[in-house]
Amino acid sequence: MRPLLGLLLAMAVSNAGTRVSAVAFPWFVLATTGSATKTGLVALFELAPYVLVKALSGPWIDRVGGRSISWSADLVSAAAAATIPVLYAVDRLTLPVFLILVAVVGAARGPGDLAKEIMVPDAAERAHVPLVRATGLSSTVERLASTAGPALGGVLIAVAGPVAGVAVNAACFVLGSVVVAFALPRGMGRPHTRADAEVSDEPGDGYLHQLAEGASFLRRDPLLVAIVVMVGITNLLDVAYIGVLLPVWARDSGGGAATVGLLLTVSSAGAVVGSLLASALAHRMPRRLVFFGGFLVAGAPRFLVLLLDVPGPVVVAVLAVGGVGAGFLNPILGAILFERVPRRLYGRVGALSDSVAWAGMPLGGLLAGVAVTAVGLSPVLLVFGLTYFLTTSLTGLRPEWREMDARSGDAQRVGVGDESNDAEEGADIVAEPPGPRVRPPGDQ
Repeated sequence: MRPLLGLLLAMAVSNAGTRVSAVAFPWFVLATTGSATKTGLVALFELAPYVLVKALSGPWIDRVGGRSISWSADLVSAAAAATIPVLYAVDRLTLPVFLILVAVVGAARGPGDLAKEIMVPDAAERAHVPLVRATGLSSTVERLASTAGPALGGVLIAVAGPVAGVAVNAACFVLGSVVVAFALPRGMGRPHTRADAEVSDEPGDGYLHQLAEGASFLRRDPLLVAIVVMVGITNLLDVAYIGVLLPVWARDSGGGAATVGLLLTVSSAGAVVGSLLASALAHRMPRRLVFFGGFLVAGAPRFLVLLLDVPGPVVVAVLAVGGVGAGFLNPILGAILFERVPRRLYGRVGALSDSVAWAGMPLGGLLAGVAVTAVGLSPVLLVFGLTYFLTTSLTGLRPEWREMDARSGDAQRVGVGDESNDAEEGADIVAEPPGPRVRPPGDQ
């Protein structure tokens, strides 16, 4: 059980630290500059390197294995994050330097996150645990970290300031790196079963060939293309909400960072409940109906409730219900990816699809910051909320979404996932491999 337990622990601490920084990074800029536009730069400088490096790291991770890349990437993130409080303590932390260090954290997080995700099937095999159970545990760990991280970040910022949150983020990366380096066997994350060895890449296959193979597979699947495009738009809007709109609303309403942490924690706690319900019920329910229903309650209402002058408990209730709806989304996406993508291509297809889905996120905060500065918070909340609603409702009318309710056998018949060993027994039950994942509040 050591590989699986070690991987889950590493995912828990690194995800918790990242969620702390999701509150600390933007609040630090907002508190020190008072500028919504400069606050939006945080998401741009963290997520642009994250998306770019993650997109290009798939073949590398498939070859080298997740263990080595995970611990080394986490150490780089830790070093960059730890430099921030050190420079702040000696009064040498300017905004450009801060943004450069945030960019280094993001660039290292990309391959580090992906490396952990693709090690879940390997850890499950080594521990003799069913893959569905292992992926369910990894999803629950991530959601729990998303619940605890923002709460811890909000309390730290309220008590000790945003730099304390950044220091905790660095410590979490160090701990995650140590766990991966000493708890996981060498070679974790590389295909090692007979079925995978028979279809693994030839030694002569170059990096560009492997990258092109993943892109070609993704491009041939209309449902996967539709998913990554729609999720790409919603992720952009989610970053705008998390990184700018919610902090500005909290500042203007007098709630402060503690309010941001509370609301993100409530949303993430709802997502934990939704994820557990999805694990128990989603395989018996029509995926398309549940998927778009989850988006209906998780998306636009979060923007519109901030626009209205309603009591605080109503805002909390809306985000809690939205979190439950969001909890159904990633398990359904994970099941689809697991059924349609060959295991040997997990790194490549997962990296490319996730990167396309995240492509707009670096601009989300900057776009929101510029818009709030130009026209004010209320019009931006209205426009972004309506855009979210239209994106997640009109998109579902396209014909390729009907394939969402097909299980692995049906995908094989339409020519997707055409390798005989790709679909494992029980693949129609919720699983969560790497792929285009939705980023609800608190899950940046």
